[in-house]
Amino acid sequence: MSPPANEAQPADLQDWAHREWRIENKIHYIRDVTFRENLHQACTRAGTEPTVKTTLRNSAISCSRIDGEANIARATRRANRRPHDLITAVTSSNPTTQ
Repeated sequence: MSPPANEAQPADLQDWAHREWRIENKIHYIRDVTFRENLHQACTRAGTEPTVKTTLRNSAISCSRIDGEANIARATRRANRRPHDLITAVTSSNPTTQ
């Protein structure tokens, strides 16, 4: 739990900044670079499409991490070549995409 802004000490601000950049590097960077999310025009559209696409991208990243993948781009390329593995992983009671 973070202290109120008027009570924050420099160490609190440093901790907040580190946590924020950890999120930025862990999820947003991968979405921007691997999935080229910032280049898609869906972000300017109304409705649920942008949210659905973001949810699917986050799910793909999470599944890759659960499988122990350190390189999400490599895992994505492998998944693109082997879509049947993804179907098996989603429908299996013991999922794995490896």
